[in-house]
Amino acid sequence: MLEHEKMTERSDWRADVLSQVRELILDAVPEMIEERKWCKPSNPAGVPVWSHTGIVCTGETYTSKVKLTFAHGAALPDPTPLFNAGLEGKVRRAIDIYQDDTIETEALKALIHAAVHYNQTLKKKT
Repeated sequence: MLEHEKMTERSDWRADVLSQVRELILDAVPEMIEERKWCKPSNPAGVPVWSHTGIVCTGETYTSKVKLTFAHGAALPDPTPLFNAGLEGKVRRAIDIYQDDTIETEALKALIHAAVHYNQTLKKKT
């Protein structure tokens, strides 16, 4: 994490969860690109966006949760299931992580791999 991101990001359990998720994502796919997008006065740090041949997911902090939104989540297999938000959407799906939740590491890594594979499949079609 860059120094300026440390200063503007929350420094509580949500930052810890987001940091843990970041590590899992980069461990699952070391070639993943992480950027900060959509900076605005109410969120000067922006939103972490992880991409590999297209956006894989974003990570946002809210008062009571950390939300991981998968760009093409509706198209991904989710046998565990991890998705617990945005289930009615036709494209995106999200995982809301609350303070005392345990992150299912292997299931999340499998979901990340599936998202990268899906993006690669989309790219081949164009």
